[in-house]
Amino acid sequence: MKSNSTSKSVAKKKASGGMLETVKTIVYAVLIALVVRTVAYEPFNIPSGSMIPTLLVGDYLFVSKFTYGYSRYSLPFGLPLFSGRIYLPFSRLPERGDVVVFKLPTDPSTDYIKRIVGLPGDHLQVRHGELYINDQLVPRKEDASCIDKEAGPFIVQLGYRESLPRASGGGAVQHCIIKEFGFGGREDGPLDNTPVYDVPADHYFAMGDNRDNSQDSRYWGFLPRDYIKGKALLIYWSYDTGTFTRTRWSRLLRMIH
Repeated sequence: MKSNSTSKSVAKKKASGGMLETVKTIVYAVLIALVVRTVAYEPFNIPSGSMIPTLLVGDYLFVSKFTYGYSRYSLPFGLPLFSGRIYLPFSRLPERGDVVVFKLPTDPSTDYIKRIVGLPGDHLQVRHGELYINDQLVPRKEDASCIDKEAGPFIVQLGYRESLPRASGGGAVQHCIIKEFGFGGREDGPLDNTPVYDVPADHYFAMGDNRDNSQDSRYWGFLPRDYIKGKALLIYWSYDTGTFTRTRWSRLLRMIH
């Protein structure tokens, strides 16, 4: 018969071994999560209304990290382990119409999300609320389905479906925007008439879909290529921030266009 001391020793070893396995499991899980977050997908939530109606406050989405390759800002904490951008065989450059997450050029500690409307070499201007790219008016068509349905009753707005031309040719990228109107329906807000912006090499011009309520390239300038973290891909959860409990079921698993 085994003594009590021997039994206690065996029990301690089992407990110690079980604790070690638990710690190893946690460490492996954290490492796997870090690899997935760095290499594949990163979660992001929408904190402001600058991308309404495409993205609402309370949307949670996945950002594809590999679509455009990797820069230092693809790494946790933006560690400066390398410069420039590393491309994979299936990586591509951002296109007009892509919704991207990036580090704010004036404050790299802050993440922003906007839509790419201008590519390197483009010159852009907003005239009376309408976007011009390379002196060509970007077509837009009034569309009531684009209106922000969560806006208050005192906000006068119109929804449009805008068609951004693809640099590679083919069909245009269509997406919703909203505009707010002043007295008499004029588009004469501070962002409705801008100077011409000439986009330099390796930079982009980004704007929010909520055109009159977006801190974007019209404020802080051009977006450097290496500040882009990834492409907004999929809404995996959304809740109404007015209640904090009501899930917006219709928005779950919605692809971002």
